Amino acid sequence: MRDKRIIALFSGGLDSILAVKWMQHRGFSVAPVFFRAPYLLAERAIQSARENDIELEVIDVSADHQKLLYNPIYGFGKHLNPCVDCHGFMFRKAAELLEAKQADFLISGEVLGQRPMSQRRDALDSVAKLSGVRDLIVRPLSQLHLTPTKPVREGWVLPNDLLDFHGRGRYAQLNLATQLGVKNFPSPAGGCLLTDRNYCLRLKDLMDRGQESLDNLELLAYGRHFRLSEDTKLIVGRNEEDNNALEALFTDGYRVIAKQIFGPLGLVVGGEPDEHLLQLALGIFYSYHHKVNDGEPLIVQLFKGGKQVGPDKEYIGQKADRETCLKYQITY
Repeated sequence: MRDKRIIALFSGGLDSILAVKWMQHRGFSVAPVFFRAPYLLAERAIQSARENDIELEVIDVSADHQKLLYNPIYGFGKHLNPCVDCHGFMFRKAAELLEAKQADFLISGEVLGQRPMSQRRDALDSVAKLSGVRDLIVRPLSQLHLTPTKPVREGWVLPNDLLDFHGRGRYAQLNLATQLGVKNFPSPAGGCLLTDRNYCLRLKDLMDRGQESLDNLELLAYGRHFRLSEDTKLIVGRNEEDNNALEALFTDGYRVIAKQIFGPLGLVVGGEPDEHLLQLALGIFYSYHHKVNDGEPLIVQLFKGGKQVGPDKEYIGQKADRETCLKYQITY
């Protein structure tokens, strides 16, 4: 029944692109959504959607999703990724949009057996159970291997609208991508930072200190991070992309830049640093600003609520040695 409207969970990866494009190809109206959080970055999904003529809606679910980081029902993957709970959460959030979007059921690009934690048959069942709307979920790429849900039983979706992909191979997906004219898609590596061990080390550093506010989490994805004290951190941008993101997200603390030479942005955030901590931060910052020599001036600016407070202050210092930098850096 082509008058039925679908909401699609969209990650930006090949499988989610195919699920959307396939159902559109079969004549359905599909509304793709991406749910973002500080560790679920939307940029990949936005670019992927744009390159494949998919109209995407991005919805921030940070506050609710953060709760999954504490005692998820189905536990974590290799790091701090609560994959099964996360997928169930995403379907539940999508279900909340059904009425507003005048949609009838939900789809995703999940493929049976492709991911060892979240796409086993029992894991897909657990995801459906957590969603609260298990009978409205269709996984068009693998549905012929799965128990029919209401849209299939009621004939909203016909057997020839469904596929039988399974396992970790990608040949069938790549073949379908060619058929559907899919232009560009990212590598299979996921866009979830909770699978990245260095990100998770930085996240655990915040959680151990009860500092996992959304503002702190937003900063966590960018730059090098240094724990200077229980309250205070230094963040140093690694490139222009980091600098721009940190600049956009920064609201409170000290902003550090070289006076006359373009390079990384430094942020001192958290507690109010004493003179010793500030000098330590500046020494480490010097070390990662390769165009600045000892004795060349740095500009330090105090920000509160996103606005500079007081005048610029000029500091002269010297580079910290590598041992000091590594001692404070939050990294493996």
